[in-house]
Amino acid sequence: MTSIYDFTAKTIDGDDQSLSAYADKVMLIVNVASKCGFTPQYKGLEALYRKHRDEGFVVLGFPCNQFAGQEPGDEDEIITFCTTHYDVTFPMFAKIDVNGPDTHPLYRYLKTEKPGLAGSTSIKWNFTKFLVDRKGSVIERFAPQARPDALEADIRALL
Repeated sequence: MTSIYDFTAKTIDGDDQSLSAYADKVMLIVNVASKCGFTPQYKGLEALYRKHRDEGFVVLGFPCNQFAGQEPGDEDEIITFCTTHYDVTFPMFAKIDVNGPDTHPLYRYLKTEKPGLAGSTSIKWNFTKFLVDRKGSVIERFAPQARPDALEADIRALL
């Protein structure tokens, strides 16, 4: 049986990172973009991360340019934007596809584990969020418009 810990992704710095490094942590996995109407959510994601990281919580950001070209930059531009504008310190990964034939295997898994409305396995937009418990089970999928602070009760219940 496949587990979330079986997946590897490239960090924004280009290193391979096994998700097993986050075993026993509550994860919020988010496809992000720098030029989206939801981009200000970076502030709330970072606030959640800073508030709960010492309790075993981590946000994982996966930039994606599949929605109206809202993440056009390369990895250096993305991390510079995130740190300069939102002081992001949570782990960021290299740009990936979340839909289509080149969907990253992690996102193929997440979408199968927690389909969207009417069983849809596609990601509708940037800032779709997946909440994963300490055992690696995908617990919930949140729509892009779900504000990070609105997820706090769900996160606290898993900590």
